[in-house]
Amino acid sequence: MSTLSTATSAQSIATAQAHSAHNYHPLPVVVATADGAWVTDVEGRRYLDMLAGYSALNFGHRNPRLIEAAKAQLDRVTLTSRAFHHDRFADFAAQLADLCGMEMVLPMNTGAEAVETAVKTARKWGYRVKGVPAGQAKIVVADNNFHGRTTTIVSFSTDEEARADHGPYTPGFETVPYGDLAALEAALDAHTVAVLLEPIQGEAGVLVPPPGYLTGVRELTRERGVLFIADEIQSGLGRTGATFACEQEGVAPDMYVLGKALGGGVVPVSAVVSSREVLGVHRPGEHGSTFGGNPLACAVALEVLEMLRGGEYQRRAAELGEHLHRELALLTGAAVREVRGRGLWAGVDIDPSHGTGREISEKLLARGVLVKDTHGSTIRLAPPLVITKEDLDWGLEQLRAVLAA
Repeated sequence: MSTLSTATSAQSIATAQAHSAHNYHPLPVVVATADGAWVTDVEGRRYLDMLAGYSALNFGHRNPRLIEAAKAQLDRVTLTSRAFHHDRFADFAAQLADLCGMEMVLPMNTGAEAVETAVKTARKWGYRVKGVPAGQAKIVVADNNFHGRTTTIVSFSTDEEARADHGPYTPGFETVPYGDLAALEAALDAHTVAVLLEPIQGEAGVLVPPPGYLTGVRELTRERGVLFIADEIQSGLGRTGATFACEQEGVAPDMYVLGKALGGGVVPVSAVVSSREVLGVHRPGEHGSTFGGNPLACAVALEVLEMLRGGEYQRRAAELGEHLHRELALLTGAAVREVRGRGLWAGVDIDPSHGTGREISEKLLARGVLVKDTHGSTIRLAPPLVITKEDLDWGLEQLRAVLAA
Protein backbone atom coordinates (compact mmCIF):
# COMPACT_ATOMS: atom_id res chain seq x y z
CA MET A 1 0.00 0.00 0.00
CA SER A 2 1.44 3.37 -0.97
CA THR A 3 1.94 6.03 1.67
CA LEU A 4 1.40 9.76 1.44
CA SER A 5 4.42 11.74 0.31
CA THR A 6 6.28 13.74 2.93
CA ALA A 7 8.10 15.85 0.35
CA THR A 8 8.06 19.62 0.66
CA SER A 9 6.49 21.74 -2.07
CA ALA A 10 9.93 22.54 -3.50
CA GLN A 11 10.95 18.88 -3.53
CA SER A 12 7.69 17.76 -5.12
CA ILE A 13 7.90 20.43 -7.84
CA ALA A 14 11.53 19.53 -8.59
CA THR A 15 10.65 15.84 -8.93
CA ALA A 16 7.71 16.62 -11.19
CA GLN A 17 9.91 18.82 -13.36
CA ALA A 18 12.44 16.03 -13.69
CA HIS A 19 10.03 13.20 -14.47
CA SER A 20 6.97 14.65 -16.24
CA ALA A 21 6.58 16.25 -19.64
CA HIS A 22 6.44 20.04 -19.43
CA ASN A 23 3.11 20.43 -21.20
CA TYR A 24 1.80 22.54 -18.31
CA HIS A 25 3.23 25.49 -16.41
CA PRO A 26 1.43 25.19 -13.06
CA LEU A 27 1.65 27.76 -10.32
CA PRO A 28 4.16 26.73 -7.62
CA VAL A 29 1.66 25.27 -5.16
CA VAL A 30 1.36 21.57 -4.22
CA VAL A 31 -2.17 20.79 -3.06
CA ALA A 32 -2.52 18.04 -0.46
CA THR A 33 -6.13 18.38 0.75
CA ALA A 34 -9.21 20.33 -0.25
CA ASP A 35 -12.71 21.11 0.97
CA GLY A 36 -15.39 23.28 -0.61
CA ALA A 37 -13.76 26.39 -2.04
CA TRP A 38 -10.47 25.94 -0.19
CA VAL A 39 -7.33 23.86 -0.74
CA THR A 40 -4.35 23.25 1.55
CA ASP A 41 -0.77 22.64 0.41
CA VAL A 42 1.73 20.14 1.80
CA GLU A 43 3.06 22.72 4.27
CA GLY A 44 -0.42 23.45 5.60
CA ARG A 45 -0.99 26.80 3.85
CA ARG A 46 -4.60 27.41 2.79
CA TYR A 47 -5.70 28.95 -0.52
CA LEU A 48 -9.05 30.10 -1.85
CA ASP A 49 -9.67 28.28 -5.15
CA MET A 50 -11.01 30.87 -7.60
CA LEU A 51 -10.51 28.63 -10.64
CA ALA A 52 -12.44 25.47 -9.70
CA GLY A 53 -10.67 23.24 -12.20
CA TYR A 54 -11.89 25.36 -15.13
CA SER A 55 -15.50 24.62 -13.99
CA ALA A 56 -14.91 20.92 -13.26
CA LEU A 57 -15.37 21.76 -9.57
CA ASN A 58 -18.61 23.74 -9.82
CA PHE A 59 -19.87 21.97 -6.69
CA GLY A 60 -16.64 22.46 -4.77
CA HIS A 61 -13.90 20.12 -3.64
CA ARG A 62 -15.11 16.85 -2.11
CA ASN A 63 -18.77 17.85 -2.10
CA PRO A 64 -20.26 15.50 0.54
CA ARG A 65 -23.16 14.38 -1.65
CA LEU A 66 -20.87 13.50 -4.54
CA ILE A 67 -18.28 11.75 -2.36
CA GLU A 68 -21.03 9.71 -0.72
CA ALA A 69 -22.42 8.71 -4.14
CA ALA A 70 -18.94 7.67 -5.29
CA LYS A 71 -18.18 5.68 -2.12
CA ALA A 72 -21.48 3.84 -2.32
CA GLN A 73 -20.82 2.87 -5.93
CA LEU A 74 -17.22 1.83 -5.19
CA ASP A 75 -18.63 -0.88 -2.91
CA ARG A 76 -20.81 -2.25 -5.74
CA VAL A 77 -19.24 -2.15 -9.21
CA THR A 78 -16.99 0.41 -10.93
CA LEU A 79 -16.58 -0.79 -14.51
CA THR A 80 -18.30 -3.19 -16.87
CA SER A 81 -17.45 -1.60 -20.23
CA ARG A 82 -20.40 -1.14 -22.56
CA ALA A 83 -20.16 -4.83 -23.48
CA PHE A 84 -22.83 -5.31 -20.82
CA HIS A 85 -25.64 -3.27 -19.32
CA HIS A 86 -25.31 -2.01 -15.75
CA ASP A 87 -27.94 -0.76 -13.35
CA ARG A 88 -26.94 2.96 -13.31
CA PHE A 89 -26.73 3.59 -17.04
CA ALA A 90 -30.40 3.80 -18.00
CA ASP A 91 -31.22 6.37 -15.31
CA PHE A 92 -28.13 8.42 -16.19
CA ALA A 93 -29.02 8.56 -19.89
CA ALA A 94 -32.70 9.29 -19.30
CA GLN A 95 -32.12 11.98 -16.66
CA LEU A 96 -29.36 13.77 -18.57
CA ALA A 97 -31.48 13.80 -21.72
CA ASP A 98 -34.37 15.23 -19.68
CA LEU A 99 -32.20 17.98 -18.13
CA CYS A 100 -31.13 19.00 -21.64
CA GLY A 101 -34.60 18.78 -23.16
CA MET A 102 -33.25 16.17 -25.56
CA GLU A 103 -33.89 12.50 -26.32
CA MET A 104 -30.59 10.62 -26.43
CA VAL A 105 -27.16 10.60 -24.78
CA LEU A 106 -23.77 9.31 -25.94
CA PRO A 107 -21.42 9.18 -22.93
CA MET A 108 -17.66 9.59 -23.05
CA ASN A 109 -15.03 10.58 -20.47
CA THR A 110 -13.23 13.82 -21.29
CA GLY A 111 -14.37 17.01 -22.94
CA ALA A 112 -12.11 16.49 -25.94
CA GLU A 113 -13.59 13.01 -26.47
CA ALA A 114 -17.07 14.50 -26.38
CA VAL A 115 -16.14 17.14 -28.96
CA GLU A 116 -14.61 14.46 -31.19
CA THR A 117 -17.84 12.49 -30.78
CA ALA A 118 -19.87 15.55 -31.76
CA VAL A 119 -17.73 16.07 -34.87
CA LYS A 120 -18.09 12.42 -35.91
CA THR A 121 -21.83 12.49 -35.21
CA ALA A 122 -22.37 15.68 -37.25
CA ARG A 123 -20.47 14.26 -40.21
CA LYS A 124 -22.31 10.95 -40.04
CA TRP A 125 -25.64 12.81 -39.82
CA GLY A 126 -24.61 14.93 -42.79
CA TYR A 127 -23.95 11.89 -44.95
CA ARG A 128 -26.80 9.67 -43.79
CA VAL A 129 -29.57 12.22 -43.22
CA LYS A 130 -28.75 15.46 -45.03
CA GLY A 131 -27.27 13.75 -48.06
CA VAL A 132 -23.90 15.51 -48.24
CA PRO A 133 -21.57 13.75 -50.74
CA ALA A 134 -19.10 11.38 -49.10
CA GLY A 135 -15.99 13.05 -47.72
CA GLN A 136 -17.25 16.62 -48.27
CA ALA A 137 -18.89 17.49 -44.93
CA LYS A 138 -17.89 20.88 -43.51
CA ILE A 139 -18.18 22.19 -39.96
CA VAL A 140 -18.02 25.93 -39.26
CA VAL A 141 -16.20 27.02 -36.10
CA ALA A 142 -15.24 30.35 -34.50
CA ASP A 143 -11.81 31.88 -34.12
CA ASN A 144 -10.27 31.91 -30.63
CA ASN A 145 -12.13 28.69 -29.89
CA PHE A 146 -11.02 26.10 -27.39
CA HIS A 147 -12.62 22.67 -27.74
CA GLY A 148 -9.76 20.42 -26.62
CA ARG A 149 -6.34 19.24 -27.75
CA THR A 150 -6.72 16.23 -30.03
CA THR A 151 -5.13 16.44 -33.47
CA THR A 152 -8.51 17.03 -35.11
CA ILE A 153 -9.50 19.74 -32.64
CA VAL A 154 -6.23 21.66 -32.82
CA SER A 155 -6.58 21.51 -36.60
CA PHE A 156 -9.31 24.16 -36.34
CA SER A 157 -7.74 26.13 -33.48
CA THR A 158 -6.43 29.64 -34.10
CA ASP A 159 -4.17 29.43 -31.04
CA GLU A 160 -0.73 28.81 -32.50
CA GLU A 161 0.60 27.60 -29.16
CA ALA A 162 -1.93 24.76 -29.20
CA ARG A 163 -1.69 24.16 -32.95
CA ALA A 164 1.99 24.48 -33.90
CA ASP A 165 3.98 21.35 -34.82
CA HIS A 166 0.96 19.04 -34.75
CA GLY A 167 0.28 18.88 -38.49
CA PRO A 168 -0.70 17.59 -40.95
CA TYR A 169 -4.05 19.03 -39.98
CA THR A 170 -7.51 17.55 -40.38
CA PRO A 171 -9.54 19.19 -43.18
CA GLY A 172 -13.26 19.88 -43.17
CA PHE A 173 -13.47 23.00 -40.99
CA GLU A 174 -13.99 26.68 -41.80
CA THR A 175 -13.24 29.37 -39.22
CA VAL A 176 -15.19 32.63 -38.92
CA PRO A 177 -14.91 35.53 -36.44
CA TYR A 178 -16.71 34.87 -33.17
CA GLY A 179 -19.81 37.00 -32.80
CA ASP A 180 -20.04 37.87 -36.53
CA LEU A 181 -23.36 36.61 -37.91
CA ALA A 182 -22.73 37.92 -41.42
CA ALA A 183 -19.47 35.97 -41.65
CA LEU A 184 -21.18 32.87 -40.33
CA GLU A 185 -23.98 33.15 -42.87
CA ALA A 186 -21.48 33.56 -45.71
CA ALA A 187 -19.67 30.38 -44.63
CA LEU A 188 -22.77 28.16 -44.72
CA ASP A 189 -23.13 26.15 -47.91
CA ALA A 190 -24.72 22.93 -49.15
CA HIS A 191 -21.94 20.83 -47.60
CA THR A 192 -22.12 22.43 -44.14
CA VAL A 193 -23.31 19.89 -41.58
CA ALA A 194 -22.80 21.84 -38.34
CA VAL A 195 -21.81 25.04 -36.59
CA LEU A 196 -19.75 24.29 -33.48
CA LEU A 197 -19.49 27.12 -30.94
CA GLU A 198 -18.87 27.87 -27.28
CA PRO A 199 -21.77 30.07 -26.09
CA ILE A 200 -19.10 31.89 -24.05
CA GLN A 201 -15.46 31.38 -25.00
CA GLY A 202 -13.65 30.38 -21.82
CA GLU A 203 -9.99 29.85 -22.73
CA ALA A 204 -10.05 32.96 -24.92
CA GLY A 205 -10.65 35.05 -21.81
CA VAL A 206 -14.36 34.52 -21.01
CA LEU A 207 -15.58 36.24 -24.18
CA VAL A 208 -19.33 36.85 -24.20
CA PRO A 209 -20.84 37.20 -27.70
CA PRO A 210 -22.91 40.27 -28.69
CA PRO A 211 -26.58 40.23 -27.65
CA GLY A 212 -28.66 38.29 -30.15
CA TYR A 213 -25.72 36.36 -31.58
CA LEU A 214 -26.76 32.92 -30.33
CA THR A 215 -30.34 33.61 -31.40
CA GLY A 216 -29.07 34.51 -34.86
CA VAL A 217 -26.95 31.35 -35.02
CA ARG A 218 -30.00 29.28 -34.11
CA GLU A 219 -32.12 30.94 -36.80
CA LEU A 220 -29.47 30.60 -39.51
CA THR A 221 -28.73 26.97 -38.78
CA ARG A 222 -32.40 26.06 -38.71
CA GLU A 223 -33.04 27.83 -42.01
CA ARG A 224 -30.09 26.13 -43.72
CA GLY A 225 -30.61 22.64 -42.34
CA VAL A 226 -27.40 22.73 -40.32
CA LEU A 227 -26.83 21.38 -36.80
CA PHE A 228 -26.08 23.91 -34.06
CA ILE A 229 -23.64 22.28 -31.63
CA ALA A 230 -23.13 24.11 -28.33
CA ASP A 231 -19.93 23.25 -26.49
CA GLU A 232 -21.06 23.87 -22.91
CA ILE A 233 -18.20 21.95 -21.30
CA GLN A 234 -17.11 25.03 -19.31
CA SER A 235 -20.21 27.23 -19.52
CA GLY A 236 -22.80 24.57 -18.74
CA LEU A 237 -24.24 23.02 -15.58
CA GLY A 238 -24.77 26.17 -13.55
CA ARG A 239 -21.64 28.25 -14.15
CA THR A 240 -23.36 31.24 -15.78
CA GLY A 241 -26.42 31.39 -13.54
CA ALA A 242 -28.49 29.06 -15.72
CA THR A 243 -28.22 25.35 -16.35
CA PHE A 244 -26.84 26.18 -19.81
CA ALA A 245 -25.44 29.46 -21.13
CA CYS A 246 -27.62 29.06 -24.25
CA GLU A 247 -30.73 29.41 -22.08
CA GLN A 248 -29.89 33.04 -21.36
CA GLU A 249 -30.77 33.89 -24.95
CA GLY A 250 -33.69 31.48 -24.99
CA VAL A 251 -31.82 29.23 -27.41
CA ALA A 252 -31.93 25.44 -27.64
CA PRO A 253 -29.17 23.96 -29.84
CA ASP A 254 -29.43 20.68 -31.71
CA MET A 255 -26.66 19.18 -29.62
CA TYR A 256 -25.02 19.86 -26.27
CA VAL A 257 -21.43 18.85 -25.58
CA LEU A 258 -20.93 18.47 -21.82
CA GLY A 259 -18.09 17.54 -19.49
CA LYS A 260 -16.12 18.93 -16.54
CA ALA A 261 -18.80 19.62 -13.89
CA LEU A 262 -20.79 16.57 -15.03
CA GLY A 263 -18.27 14.46 -13.11
CA GLY A 264 -18.59 16.61 -10.00
CA GLY A 265 -14.82 17.01 -9.67
CA VAL A 266 -14.68 13.32 -8.72
CA VAL A 267 -14.35 11.37 -11.98
CA PRO A 268 -14.10 12.42 -15.64
CA VAL A 269 -17.54 12.29 -17.28
CA SER A 270 -18.58 13.79 -20.60
CA ALA A 271 -21.45 13.36 -23.00
CA VAL A 272 -23.04 14.40 -26.25
CA VAL A 273 -26.78 14.98 -25.89
CA SER A 274 -29.09 15.39 -28.85
CA SER A 275 -32.22 14.19 -30.62
CA ARG A 276 -33.04 10.67 -31.75
CA GLU A 277 -32.68 11.79 -35.37
CA VAL A 278 -29.11 12.96 -34.81
CA LEU A 279 -27.66 10.42 -32.36
CA GLY A 280 -29.67 7.68 -34.00
CA VAL A 281 -27.17 7.64 -36.87
CA HIS A 282 -24.73 5.60 -34.76
CA ARG A 283 -24.77 1.85 -35.10
CA PRO A 284 -23.10 -0.78 -32.90
CA GLY A 285 -19.33 -0.92 -33.40
CA GLU A 286 -18.95 2.45 -35.14
CA HIS A 287 -17.95 4.49 -32.07
CA GLY A 288 -17.33 3.80 -28.42
CA SER A 289 -15.25 4.11 -25.26
CA THR A 290 -14.22 1.48 -22.72
CA PHE A 291 -14.86 3.79 -19.76
CA GLY A 292 -17.63 5.93 -21.26
CA GLY A 293 -20.81 5.60 -19.19
CA ASN A 294 -19.17 3.35 -16.57
CA PRO A 295 -21.07 2.64 -13.32
CA LEU A 296 -18.93 4.91 -11.12
CA ALA A 297 -19.22 7.80 -13.58
CA CYS A 298 -22.98 7.34 -13.88
CA ALA A 299 -23.44 7.21 -10.09
CA VAL A 300 -21.61 10.50 -9.59
CA ALA A 301 -23.25 12.17 -12.60
CA LEU A 302 -26.70 11.11 -11.39
CA GLU A 303 -26.07 12.96 -8.13
CA VAL A 304 -24.87 16.01 -10.11
CA LEU A 305 -28.12 15.94 -12.10
CA GLU A 306 -30.15 15.69 -8.90
CA MET A 307 -28.31 18.68 -7.44
CA LEU A 308 -28.97 20.75 -10.56
CA ARG A 309 -32.62 19.81 -10.80
CA GLY A 310 -33.66 22.06 -7.93
CA GLY A 311 -31.94 25.14 -9.35
CA GLU A 312 -30.11 26.07 -6.13
CA TYR A 313 -26.67 26.17 -7.72
CA GLN A 314 -27.86 28.10 -10.74
CA ARG A 315 -29.42 30.71 -8.42
CA ARG A 316 -26.23 30.98 -6.37
CA ALA A 317 -24.20 31.53 -9.53
CA ALA A 318 -26.60 34.22 -10.70
CA GLU A 319 -26.76 36.07 -7.38
CA LEU A 320 -23.09 35.83 -6.44
CA GLY A 321 -22.17 36.45 -10.07
CA GLU A 322 -24.05 39.74 -10.05
CA HIS A 323 -22.08 40.74 -6.95
CA LEU A 324 -18.79 39.56 -8.51
CA HIS A 325 -19.26 41.60 -11.67
CA ARG A 326 -20.42 44.67 -9.75
CA GLU A 327 -17.23 44.58 -7.66
CA LEU A 328 -14.98 43.86 -10.64
CA ALA A 329 -16.51 46.77 -12.57
CA LEU A 330 -15.24 49.10 -9.83
CA LEU A 331 -11.69 48.01 -10.65
CA THR A 332 -11.91 49.10 -14.28
CA GLY A 333 -9.51 51.96 -14.86
CA ALA A 334 -5.76 52.27 -14.58
CA ALA A 335 -5.06 48.66 -13.59
CA VAL A 336 -7.94 46.82 -15.28
CA ARG A 337 -8.80 47.47 -18.91
CA GLU A 338 -11.91 45.32 -19.24
CA VAL A 339 -14.00 42.78 -17.36
CA ARG A 340 -16.21 40.24 -19.14
CA GLY A 341 -18.28 37.26 -18.15
CA ARG A 342 -21.56 35.98 -16.82
CA GLY A 343 -22.54 34.38 -13.54
CA LEU A 344 -19.61 33.21 -11.42
CA TRP A 345 -17.24 33.47 -14.36
CA ALA A 346 -15.10 36.44 -15.35
CA GLY A 347 -12.19 37.36 -17.56
CA VAL A 348 -10.19 40.32 -16.24
CA ASP A 349 -7.84 42.10 -18.64
CA ILE A 350 -4.95 43.57 -16.66
CA ASP A 351 -3.16 46.62 -18.04
CA PRO A 352 0.25 45.26 -19.11
CA SER A 353 1.96 48.05 -17.19
CA HIS A 354 0.76 46.32 -14.01
CA GLY A 355 2.13 42.92 -15.02
CA THR A 356 1.31 39.85 -17.06
CA GLY A 357 -1.53 37.55 -16.14
CA ARG A 358 1.04 35.07 -14.86
CA GLU A 359 2.66 37.68 -12.62
CA ILE A 360 -0.71 38.74 -11.19
CA SER A 361 -1.59 35.07 -10.60
CA GLU A 362 1.68 34.54 -8.71
CA LYS A 363 1.08 37.62 -6.58
CA LEU A 364 -2.40 36.37 -5.73
CA LEU A 365 -0.94 32.96 -4.90
CA ALA A 366 1.33 34.67 -2.36
CA ARG A 367 -1.80 36.18 -0.78
CA GLY A 368 -3.66 32.84 -0.66
CA VAL A 369 -5.80 33.03 -3.80
CA LEU A 370 -5.61 30.66 -6.78
CA VAL A 371 -6.47 31.97 -10.26
CA LYS A 372 -4.98 31.29 -13.69
CA ASP A 373 -3.88 33.48 -16.55
CA THR A 374 -4.63 33.15 -20.25
CA HIS A 375 -3.51 35.02 -23.35
CA GLY A 376 -0.96 37.36 -21.83
CA SER A 377 -2.50 39.78 -19.36
CA THR A 378 -5.89 38.17 -18.76
CA ILE A 379 -6.79 36.29 -15.59
CA ARG A 380 -9.83 34.08 -15.22
CA LEU A 381 -12.05 33.87 -12.16
CA ALA A 382 -14.35 30.87 -11.81
CA PRO A 383 -14.85 30.02 -8.13
CA PRO A 384 -16.89 26.98 -7.09
CA LEU A 385 -20.61 27.71 -7.01
CA VAL A 386 -20.58 26.77 -3.30
CA ILE A 387 -18.29 29.67 -2.37
CA THR A 388 -19.67 31.95 0.35
CA LYS A 389 -20.11 35.67 -0.24
CA GLU A 390 -17.63 36.33 2.57
CA ASP A 391 -14.96 34.17 0.94
CA LEU A 392 -15.64 35.71 -2.46
CA ASP A 393 -15.25 39.19 -1.01
CA TRP A 394 -12.01 38.18 0.69
CA GLY A 395 -10.66 36.91 -2.64
CA LEU A 396 -11.66 40.13 -4.38
CA GLU A 397 -9.97 42.13 -1.63
CA GLN A 398 -6.72 40.29 -2.36
CA LEU A 399 -7.08 41.15 -6.05
CA ARG A 400 -7.62 44.81 -5.17
CA ALA A 401 -4.52 44.77 -2.99
CA VAL A 402 -2.39 43.20 -5.72
CA LEU A 403 -3.55 45.72 -8.30
CA ALA A 404 -3.05 48.64 -5.93
CA ALA A 405 0.53 47.53 -5.27
